[in-house]
Amino acid sequence: MTPGARIAAAIEIIDAIGAGMAAEKALQSWARGARFAGSKDRAAVRDHVFDVLRKWRSSAAMGGDATGRGRMIGALRLQGVDPAALFTGEGYAPATLGTAELKDAGTASPEDMRDLPEWLWPHFLSSLQDAAAPTAEALRHRAPVMLRVNRRRGCLEEAQTRLAAEGITAHPVEIARNALQVTEGERKIAHCSAYAEGLVELQDGSSQAAIERLEIAPGARVLDYCAGGGGKLLAMAGAVDGTWFAHDIAAERMKDLPARAARAGIEATVLETADLSAAAPFDMVLCDVPCTGSGTWRRTPEAKWRLTPARLTELTRIQSDILQKAADLVAPAGCLAYTTCSVLSQENQDVVAQFCSTDPAWSVAGMQHWPVSPTGDGFFLALLRRSAGNDQP
Repeated sequence: MTPGARIAAAIEIIDAIGAGMAAEKALQSWARGARFAGSKDRAAVRDHVFDVLRKWRSSAAMGGDATGRGRMIGALRLQGVDPAALFTGEGYAPATLGTAELKDAGTASPEDMRDLPEWLWPHFLSSLQDAAAPTAEALRHRAPVMLRVNRRRGCLEEAQTRLAAEGITAHPVEIARNALQVTEGERKIAHCSAYAEGLVELQDGSSQAAIERLEIAPGARVLDYCAGGGGKLLAMAGAVDGTWFAHDIAAERMKDLPARAARAGIEATVLETADLSAAAPFDMVLCDVPCTGSGTWRRTPEAKWRLTPARLTELTRIQSDILQKAADLVAPAGCLAYTTCSVLSQENQDVVAQFCSTDPAWSVAGMQHWPVSPTGDGFFLALLRRSAGNDQP
């Protein structure tokens, strides 16, 4: 495909997303009908689409129109690229720019350039204060590709060497002890031997850093209450010997966990909800709760435009409910860890404060935020323990 043809494909997909189709479904639908597109073509089209999703509001403003064509014109202008060079009408490229498109170069207001729904900006301000604008700006750009080295399989240096042998350049970064940032060859990771053999796992740097803050004693019984694919459980188990349990209210989310654990050299018991009480108590219960994912919107930009005030309220209710249920599973003197990949105080310290006020037996033993950064997503961790004299589960 020519560069112009890739732009035309992206426009088609963006229009489907604008009409309500999920981004991944729109990409898959296009790919099924574009058998001629090679892997580099598909990757380039995807990059165009996600760049527009990150800049959904500003690209429409700069392109003068909220269509796929207008947003693609605006996205190119935001990149400093003259869209006329790609909108040529030749070789399946989009039609040449019209008189109005040439005359109106598009302008974006400061509000447009935040690339957030208008209702959400006050929440950013109240949660992040002086960091609100830098965080919104960071979310307009691509996320880093981060790996976690599994110490059960090897060390950082070995992982770097093996990755390099397969065309993947990765460097240690300070955010976490076992973190590598990939700067070249990221699309080769899923098919490289270091990944296939469990030496490295894809995991964001802030998530790795949060797991490193957990104080897990050797031999501890640990439950990942909202395990999903099990990434955080594998990170915990890669650092210390213990007995590992995984649970998720939607059990199908854990379907890949047994294979991932086996690849990483870890044994993990998957528990249904009905089995939790019998398996309790646990020395550590990790609640990586469902959230807006606002700290990860570089990776999932569609989510910030789909979020509604009602959904935010619903999520905080779900988060509070999970904390209350998980607390009953913690052993005396055990720890309840609460994490989100959100930057919003409503999902973070507000939920924790409400939980502690509802059940005064619990108090905050530690709390930390990680900002959206060059090596990590926005992330939150609170460590909760029962107060002295309230040590019964």
